[in-house]
This record gives sequence, structure tokens and C-alpha cells, in this order.
Amino acid sequence: MNTGILVLGHGSSLPHNRALIEKIAEMVADHDGVVVRTAYLNMEKPTLKEGLANFGGTGVDKIVALPIFLAHGVHTLEDIPKELNLDGNMTGSTEIDGKTVDIVYAAPFGADPVIADLAYKRAEEALAR
Repeated sequence: MNTGILVLGHGSSLPHNRALIEKIAEMVADHDGVVVRTAYLNMEKPTLKEGLANFGGTGVDKIVALPIFLAHGVHTLEDIPKELNLDGNMTGSTEIDGKTVDIVYAAPFGADPVIADLAYKRAEEALAR
């Protein structure tokens, strides 16, 4: 299977937001067997639909839409699924290079030990300053 991962950022008028999403996408792309693209919900390009179209020529047969959000909210539960034409099961499809490509939607990061470890690390860094 040739999997695509669409790393989804909120978007911002401040440049560091885009740089962060692009850096995360680079890190995700370090994993073998995935094709990674980025897209943004607001204020940035490519848009979500443009991000899907950017998989053209890659031969992907499934795309994981991966929101770089901490928790579910209006954007992750309503706005992004609507833009990607996802159904109630948070799945859908799009046409790329004349073929139907399935889309599956990943959950936000949520309460995860990795997030807690990172939060603690940031607290330690603050104390060390």
C-alpha cells in the first residue's frame, strides 16, 4: 500500500505556525513508506483541498488526514471533515490522477503519555532558565 499523510495545520498570519507544521511534516516523512503533504484550514496555502490535490503523481491509494491539534473542537469535528467531505465515520474519498483514493481521518493528539512527557520536559526547561 502506498500511503499518503496529509499533515493538517490550523494556519496563522504568523510565520512560525507554518514553519512548525512543515517541520512536523518533515519528521513524519522520515518514516518509510509514506508520502507526506501539508495543508491548512485558515490563512495559509495550500488549503485542505489543494493539499489533497498535491498527492497527484505520487500513486497513493490511501490518505490519512492528520490534524496537528491537541484536542477535538469545532475545527476537528466539523470544519475539517466538511472540507474533506468525510462521512459520519470520518472516512471519505477523493479523486487523484483519475482514480478514487480513500481518506481516513486521524484523531487529535489527546491525552497521551508522550504529550505528558513533552509537557514535563517544557516545565523542566522553564525552571532551568
